[in-house]
Amino acid sequence: MTHIYRMEPGRPYPMGATHDGTGVNFAVFSAHADAIHVCLFNADGREVLRLPLPERDGDIWFGRIDGLPVGTQYGLRAEGPYAPMHGHRFNPNKLLLDPYAKALAGQLIWDDALMGHRVHDPRSDLSYDTRDSAPFMPRAVVTGPPTADWPDTRPDIPWQDTVIYEAHVKGLTMQMPGVPTPGTFAALGSDPVIDHLTRLGITAIELLPVHSFITDAFLQGKGMENYWGYQTLGFFAPHPPFLHSGRTEEVQQAVARLHSAGIEVILDVVYNHTCEGNETGPTLSFRGLDNASYYRLEHGRGYVNDTGTGNTVDMSHPMVMRLVMDSLRHWVDHYHIDGFRFDLGATLGRMRHGFDRDAAFFQALRQDPVLNRVKLIAEPWDIGPGGYQLGAFPPPFAEWNDRFRDTTRRVWRGDAEHLPAMAAVLMGSAEQFDHSGRPATASVNFLTAHDGFTLSDVTSYNERHNAENGEGGRDGHGDNLSDNMGHEGPTDDPGLMAARALRARNMMATLLLSQGVPMILAGDEIANSQGGNNNAYAMDNPTGWIDWAAADWAFRDVVADLIALRKTQPALRQSRFLHSEMRHDGTRNLIWWHPEGHEMTPEDWDDPTQTNVIVELRMAEGDPHTCLIVLATGADPVDVVLPGGTWRRLLDTTHPGAAPVDAGPRITLSAPCVAFFAQDDGDAV
Repeated sequence: MTHIYRMEPGRPYPMGATHDGTGVNFAVFSAHADAIHVCLFNADGREVLRLPLPERDGDIWFGRIDGLPVGTQYGLRAEGPYAPMHGHRFNPNKLLLDPYAKALAGQLIWDDALMGHRVHDPRSDLSYDTRDSAPFMPRAVVTGPPTADWPDTRPDIPWQDTVIYEAHVKGLTMQMPGVPTPGTFAALGSDPVIDHLTRLGITAIELLPVHSFITDAFLQGKGMENYWGYQTLGFFAPHPPFLHSGRTEEVQQAVARLHSAGIEVILDVVYNHTCEGNETGPTLSFRGLDNASYYRLEHGRGYVNDTGTGNTVDMSHPMVMRLVMDSLRHWVDHYHIDGFRFDLGATLGRMRHGFDRDAAFFQALRQDPVLNRVKLIAEPWDIGPGGYQLGAFPPPFAEWNDRFRDTTRRVWRGDAEHLPAMAAVLMGSAEQFDHSGRPATASVNFLTAHDGFTLSDVTSYNERHNAENGEGGRDGHGDNLSDNMGHEGPTDDPGLMAARALRARNMMATLLLSQGVPMILAGDEIANSQGGNNNAYAMDNPTGWIDWAAADWAFRDVVADLIALRKTQPALRQSRFLHSEMRHDGTRNLIWWHPEGHEMTPEDWDDPTQTNVIVELRMAEGDPHTCLIVLATGADPVDVVLPGGTWRRLLDTTHPGAAPVDAGPRITLSAPCVAFFAQDDGDAV
């Protein structure tokens, strides 16, 4: 870097480093710093120049360097008080990543120099470390002006038509046959991935974190990696290992290819905490720039830990909320992302008095002209006080419905007393979500997710088998509501294999016949197993990757047929909750039936011997099409009196792939099974 660069007055906006065609403007937030320096690096990662930002507008420090080119690597250093008891941890010896960095160079190398305190000092975090952390830090990269409109058409799928597929960029593609550059966005947008998703009928892929993240020191010390990615370092930059080309345009290309196939892209985003941990953690960015503003602190020195990760981002601070809002808009505007799933969403609604459904962040999202038109999904809990907030989020949020997961698992393993709860979640969990004008699509229903057993393991293991995680098998959930059906783990017993396959079909059918929005864990459609590991957060290896070589393609066909059936039946995809209201044609939109042909009574629902859920449903209003769903959860065949008219059986999970047949007025079903019947204005379809 032979050019002599000088800092000159610039503008306090936009935040971060912005190339204006002839130079770069820098704008950095810090309310408590005494000075902010921009540090320039050469291509070898050596610091060659350090310049202070000369101007300040309130809490934004800014300046401009003329002639600085795109591709320049830079970092920040902040001067200010090192007073941990008062919440301040400034240390100019620590190179800091710009929170608005759009791309990164280099990688984090764990070293004690990353700590703002002397690790081995008896006073621990109250001490002060003078070592330079720059040799061990990634650097931000100056990017060019935003890409002009690139060829892309958003699918814009209505919520009621959405089928979500939760996947990991690397785990989905690492072992998929025919995929180029496995483990990257280039692979995600490749023909084999798109062909598989379209064959299934998926309308949206929800990606585990793709923001830049780090591997914790304790994992690296065990030779393991942070696989899932829930330790965010930067909210604007794609995770560098996911970019085969090293260029962020690779994300755009993958999104455009998925869009062209009618598939939306939703990102799992982690704004509730950062990778800096608690007071014993490293100083990488936010802590060194303004610890007291970015984090919720307890008595100055300590950190509120509502997230269970060591720190909690303070979303009540306007500049922190601005950072998150700017990040979300960047991913929508620059990458055309279609929606977001907010990890530990309850944390984002925490104000000083606790969770608030009218929190400033939620209000900001609802009025934002860019963000109020994309899909917003909350994980409606954290581990803090009052952290379980299922159903409490305001529209337009949808929410992960863990009650659907737990109830479905209980019922299909034989816990008959949960049948009333099964009926409730089958119809969209109205008791949680039917308020404030929220639609039935507010419930995102799932059987499994990245955190926990796969569907195959739910039917194969009673206990978690997490020894590979290196924590003595103590990590992960202890109660999985699973059932090995008499044998722990894999078996070659034909009868047991058939029983497990039937249960998986029954559970998947329950998911795809329910009101709400179904979400399928990637790999469940081919009976992927993690060997009983229910906490594969560090399994960046074949345990965590989908095993395509062992795929059950027959089950893939079952899942594809179920999704196709859902798409042909508008009564299964309603935006309005059904409460047995009378329609204009004199029929009710929802009726619960006893197998003997009479409507269910309170006594029937309380009957511990009752093992069947039978529901007749129509559109809330209008379309005369009528459906009948039967969940026969017991072990013995059941005689079912079909209510009036001729029905056509379109599904019986005991006979996957069977052709539709006419049925009625009485039918005997093998059990356990799920059956689906259709009727159109009294005539068979």
